[in-house]
Amino acid sequence: MKKASIKDIARIAGVSVATVSYVLNKKEGQRISVETKKKIFEVAETINYTPNRMARSLKNNRTKLLGLIVADISNEFYSTIARNLEDNALKLGYTLIIGSSDENAEKFEKLIELFSQQQVDGMIVAPVAGSEDSLLKLLNKNYPVVTIDRYLKGVNVPGIIVNNREIAERTTSILLEKDFDKIIYVGYDTKLQHLLDRQQGFDASISESNKNIAVERIKVGLDNITEEIHNQLANALGQNPKNTALYLSSNKLAVAGLSYLIKNNIKVPQDVSVLAFDETEAYKLFPTEISYVKQPLEQMTDEAIKLLDLQINEYSNTSKKIILSGDLIIKKSIK
Repeated sequence: MKKASIKDIARIAGVSVATVSYVLNKKEGQRISVETKKKIFEVAETINYTPNRMARSLKNNRTKLLGLIVADISNEFYSTIARNLEDNALKLGYTLIIGSSDENAEKFEKLIELFSQQQVDGMIVAPVAGSEDSLLKLLNKNYPVVTIDRYLKGVNVPGIIVNNREIAERTTSILLEKDFDKIIYVGYDTKLQHLLDRQQGFDASISESNKNIAVERIKVGLDNITEEIHNQLANALGQNPKNTALYLSSNKLAVAGLSYLIKNNIKVPQDVSVLAFDETEAYKLFPTEISYVKQPLEQMTDEAIKLLDLQINEYSNTSKKIILSGDLIIKKSIK
């Protein structure tokens, strides 16, 4: 079957090929009526017109390269995102270049500069604390950019985020229904908003509850996670914990917390119930199946590529944010 072309659109719409090109490529400075534009888009949709991406990239001097900046490529969460994005990018004819910021704003900015020098057509980034200026520079240059997983307050960038606060509220409420004597939340000492959303969701659910339950909050830095968690859990759990729930707000924190339980022969869920945010293959090494919040990684990456591709091809320059929801996967670690 012959592929539809702009010549077909022009013939059916009764306009010139140049007019169709101006409308579809959203070029300014041409006096084309709203009615004509509407008719062209309707015809294009009716005959399933898709642009020739290779021809367009040559014409617009595009590289067909995309940049991806994640916080930590060694983290299974981000390595899965990177792989999914790479697969989706290839389907659209792009090659993905990947960099890891290691939660460092200076390195984040250098990666943006490097990708700009490589003339990538657009970037997908997981911003770090303190990277507001770097993102604003991209926005001021009208550079196609999409954030994924994270967002920064005060910086209006198209992005894909998860409703972390709502998920944390809902999952904490489930723990509260179990009538534990104590709930321990393990989070980060951080300024990253998506992680603060999880803490705030936990706090909101606790404050709305009228149950008399002891609550303790553990916060650790981004370095020496295992050592910090082991030390703080020793104090929070004591010698003989019973009827206690442990809410670990990331997969890294969960792995560190689970290693403490194994080391100290604390039984799950008989002594301590465990709920983790994010999944990881490492849970399979633990003798009890771990309950966790499953984030929609495939949907996140699908939407991120689509949103970036729309910007690159000048179909959209909005600050659209897509909010997705995770699912609680209940396993045997919660009694």
